[in-house]
Amino acid sequence: MATTGLPRNAKMPARRVSVPRAELISDETDANSIPELRDAAEGCRRCPLWRNATQTVFGEGPDNAKVIFVGEQPGDQEDLAGKPFVGPAGRVFDAILVDADVDRQKVYVTNAVKHFKFEPRGKRRIHSKPNAGEVQACRWWLDQEFDLIKPNLAVALGATAALSLLGKATPVMKMRGQVIEREDGLRVFITIHPSFILRIREPADKEAERERFLKDMREVKRLMAA
Repeated sequence: MATTGLPRNAKMPARRVSVPRAELISDETDANSIPELRDAAEGCRRCPLWRNATQTVFGEGPDNAKVIFVGEQPGDQEDLAGKPFVGPAGRVFDAILVDADVDRQKVYVTNAVKHFKFEPRGKRRIHSKPNAGEVQACRWWLDQEFDLIKPNLAVALGATAALSLLGKATPVMKMRGQVIEREDGLRVFITIHPSFILRIREPADKEAERERFLKDMREVKRLMAA
């Protein structure tokens, strides 16, 4: 990761940022385990997205994971299955983790927003980006996932995840590959969401982007051991 003022192969020191916790705006009580938290989230009414979604799609993975990967929101297939990262982007993600030698069974994956936001077009449901209010409403759940798992690293997959984790808009393409340290000590690694790879039409460009994301995941593996 080359940066101005540093040698070409030097690592950017982690920045420290303050991230306020999401306000408690409903009467849910703190859970003592991920299964309890998942059960509580099934009845979430913190924003209107639950009205049209099939179900809450909560995070999955071991409760002692060293890293939590945070995406944007469930997609159409995740909404129907009730599991995160099982659609086309999830399959790309899984394949690249294998190539990076990151054990998918040892990491926790979740989303900044737990309900699928979409616009109906005929029989199709087209992804719609969650707004800042929806991200903030769902921060309450994400904060508790982190409190219970206590990872030493978070990976922000895209701008919405970075907004949720850092509390402010983050230029992902500019900050990609960098680590930002929050005031609570959590390290946040910035990268793209794997759906970005799927949107690239030119095969050569798609493969180049896949290689860049693979490089990012290899860096994540290194950071997991640090």
